[in-house]
Amino acid sequence: MASVRNKVNPLLIPYVLTWRRFGFRTICSGRIGFAPSTSPSFADADTPPVAGKKVLETFAEEFEIGSRKITLETGKIARFANGSVVLAMDETKVLSTVASSKGDAARDFLPLTVDYQEKQFAQGVIPTTYMRREGAPKERELLCGRLIDRPIRPLFPSGFYHEVQVMASVLSSDGKQDPDVMAANASSAALMLSDIPWGGPIGVIRIGRISGQFVVNPSMDELSISDLNLVYACTRDKTLMIDVQAREISEKDLEAALRLAHPEAVKYLDPQIRLAAKAGKQKKEYKLSMVSERTFEKIENLAKEPIEAVFTDPTYGKFERGEALEKITQDVKRALEEEGDEEGLKILPKTVDTVRKQVVRRRIISEGLRVDGRRLDEVRPLYCEAGNLPVLHGSALFSRGDTQVLCTVTLGAPGDAQRLDSLVGPSSKRFMLHYSFPPFCTNEVGKRAGLNRREVGHGTLAEKALLAVLPPEDDFPYTVRINSEVMASDGSTSMATVCGGSMALMDSGIPLREHVAGLSVGLVSEVDPSTGEIKDYRILTDILGLEDHLGDIDFKIAGTHNGITAIQLDIKPAGIPLDIVCECLDPALKGRLQILEHMEREISAPRIQDDRYSPRLVTLKYSNDALRRLIGPVGALKRKIEEETGARISVSDGTLTIVAKNQLVMEKVQEKVDFIIGREIEIGGIYKGIVTSVKEYGAFVEFNGGQQGLLHISELSHEPVSRVSDVVSVGKQLSLMCIGQDVRGNIKLSLKATLPRPTSKTDIAVDEPVAPASPEVNVWAAIEDVSNEQEKEVADAGSETSESTLKSATPAVLIRSAAECDEEEKSAGLNSKGYNGFKSASKSDQKTRMSSSFSESGFSSRNAKSKRGKDAILDLLSDDESEQKHTSEVGLHSKTGSDKNDATTETPMTANKLKLGMKVTAKVHQIRTLGLVLDLGGGIRGMYRFEPGAKRDFEVGDELRVKCSSFSTKGVPVLSLVKEE
Repeated sequence: MASVRNKVNPLLIPYVLTWRRFGFRTICSGRIGFAPSTSPSFADADTPPVAGKKVLETFAEEFEIGSRKITLETGKIARFANGSVVLAMDETKVLSTVASSKGDAARDFLPLTVDYQEKQFAQGVIPTTYMRREGAPKERELLCGRLIDRPIRPLFPSGFYHEVQVMASVLSSDGKQDPDVMAANASSAALMLSDIPWGGPIGVIRIGRISGQFVVNPSMDELSISDLNLVYACTRDKTLMIDVQAREISEKDLEAALRLAHPEAVKYLDPQIRLAAKAGKQKKEYKLSMVSERTFEKIENLAKEPIEAVFTDPTYGKFERGEALEKITQDVKRALEEEGDEEGLKILPKTVDTVRKQVVRRRIISEGLRVDGRRLDEVRPLYCEAGNLPVLHGSALFSRGDTQVLCTVTLGAPGDAQRLDSLVGPSSKRFMLHYSFPPFCTNEVGKRAGLNRREVGHGTLAEKALLAVLPPEDDFPYTVRINSEVMASDGSTSMATVCGGSMALMDSGIPLREHVAGLSVGLVSEVDPSTGEIKDYRILTDILGLEDHLGDIDFKIAGTHNGITAIQLDIKPAGIPLDIVCECLDPALKGRLQILEHMEREISAPRIQDDRYSPRLVTLKYSNDALRRLIGPVGALKRKIEEETGARISVSDGTLTIVAKNQLVMEKVQEKVDFIIGREIEIGGIYKGIVTSVKEYGAFVEFNGGQQGLLHISELSHEPVSRVSDVVSVGKQLSLMCIGQDVRGNIKLSLKATLPRPTSKTDIAVDEPVAPASPEVNVWAAIEDVSNEQEKEVADAGSETSESTLKSATPAVLIRSAAECDEEEKSAGLNSKGYNGFKSASKSDQKTRMSSSFSESGFSSRNAKSKRGKDAILDLLSDDESEQKHTSEVGLHSKTGSDKNDATTETPMTANKLKLGMKVTAKVHQIRTLGLVLDLGGGIRGMYRFEPGAKRDFEVGDELRVKCSSFSTKGVPVLSLVKEE
């Protein structure tokens, strides 16, 4: 936008050339705004003044990276800030501002603060907190602040110790782009516009990989299917920061991604330089805290030799070395106090640290010797122990040198997942790793506060490293939390957390694809003072805490045998060449493989858990109405169950998930859930119920979430029971076994099946047949497949010849279990001559067939389309093929003996003899429109329904070979033709 710059101090303008005379209204930030030409003249005193239109001069730069248009704008928002920039990509806009304190620095470090904030207004949402305001910084905000801090901190000049604050805020978000990289670039531009001395600009880029192809500036949708999330920051020729989350990417592919990222990130630099040339401020001369050469040489002469003696002795441990160095500092302090050198006393700690740094670095580069005497590529001694806390779900202790970390795993329900309120990304997180760095791990005294940026950053790095090997949520629906407690710290505790966390996950029984290990790589370089270029360097594997402090980089790399899963690179100088960074990948791989070998010796496969301590997770399917009954009003019933048992219950659409600490708690919860909404009913299953009514023939019991079952008087006890009320009463709670289902669909329950059988003399087997106590009756199972018209026709036909037989039957339908039928057949003498080919199935076989039949009929599945109870009893009575092989075919003329003699013995057909699947010979009794009425003998009639395309020209008296396939609702057998072989 065109504008006019004010080059003259307005206070020097004569009175006649005042604002109103020429229409000038105001000055804002050095820019003049014009009032309307129609504004009243100075002489019109009675006319009230009219506010003019303020013009804001803005400057912008537009450019394109990765097919996305990016805009840098300044001058419109936050004009009082030392530097402010709005960076826009699509509809996502981020404001970054920078300010610096004006006072003199009285410290020996740079107090740089970076605050990143995502307010909910950026996505058009009101916060859900009680106060409806944003609270303390969330984890993501802290991580994004660290992402901005890490690349900009090394570029401040040495000795600049003035307080600097960078604040980045998301103004609007369309959910397509992650604002973190945008905020880092906007912060770099804001520093370029300010008067703060800074060695930028920097460029920050994100690289993804989809189907083997790298993607620059991927959207959130593309990032969700990418196997690489690389954030890369650099200057024009050096790397400043790397942050990687990947799914086992190889070192070769990662190097290719880094070499692609560098030129793409450099594209951010020129627009920032052009914007600073248009609207930037002149850099201010800040006071730098520098050490004079005379004072430095004095302290160096006093401290150098004692420090070299300490570092050349590898027997010193971490604390012994620290005490020796502290003693040297105190000796130098006493010498300066005797001389009265006030300047030297002020800078003593910083100067001694500089001398110590020079001694260690020179020894590593010239002699190749490290502080603890190791070789440059040597990993410290390792100690691994999995399952050291057996009561927990999973635990592991990992030590590398003096660094020691205790990791524990806790499994929870899907509802325990962490809810995220970020502008982009998923709404919840089911895997969490919480890293804790207590003061005692370094033998210090301190207070435990809230979220710590360092702890959050280290924990997130380990979390990203392990996330790549976790099983998918469909296969493992648990919520997983790892707690990492640092027991002792001497370098790279975050990578020790990765190793300990991997073993703890294996110990908890989680099916990890393989172990993940990590270690930190360091760099010590020698720089040419005239050019600033690195002329010599050494790469260190598995660095100590002191080597981290005195070295140039802290390069944390974690991964498996197959590739890298996470990386975090922090650089202390103003950048490292990318070639040296890529060279560090190879020694990191060699060290990682050594650590993985030790971990696999300790635990190489998911451990089988002990039922006493291992958690249990069950996912059940129910209707939404049933789940509503379980939740209760305002969730009161669900909360009550959780409070009483300590389990976690989560409910989603048609799904109930229960997580319990152990099997005992799980059984207790399932018992309560079963009582409220029920579960799948299975033959032989034990259920708890309450007697609701007592009848003469038995009692009705409510069980399994409101279902009714019949407890017959014969199932009350192994002993004879004269009255039902002698054994049960209304309101009594019983444990009952489901034994079947009758023709009316009622569930049959048994109390005596759950009681121990009394031993008596009557249990002795008797081969002699027992005479039946009651007259024979026609016993048929009911079905629904036959039309009422056919049933009436067959019933009318049967009444002509079997009237006397039907009159002798006491009940119309009598239901017996399979065992009762077998006993009845024994008592009727079915095992006598003429039926010696029939082999009774054992009780175990009967139970197996019974369970299988109920399962097939849908009785054991609440989700399947269940059959009606009348069909289920047919399946119970049906014989499987294995039984049919041993069952003789019984017809009007049953055959016994050998085929050679072809002898036949006529045996009259009775109701007790006919079973499903039995083949008989029958005569056509009547011919009807839809089928035939067949005479089975013994006064029994059956019906055959014409099949499509089958023969229909029958005559009365024709003999047919048929098979009993089912029974009608009135007990009439339904037959089908047997095809002759």
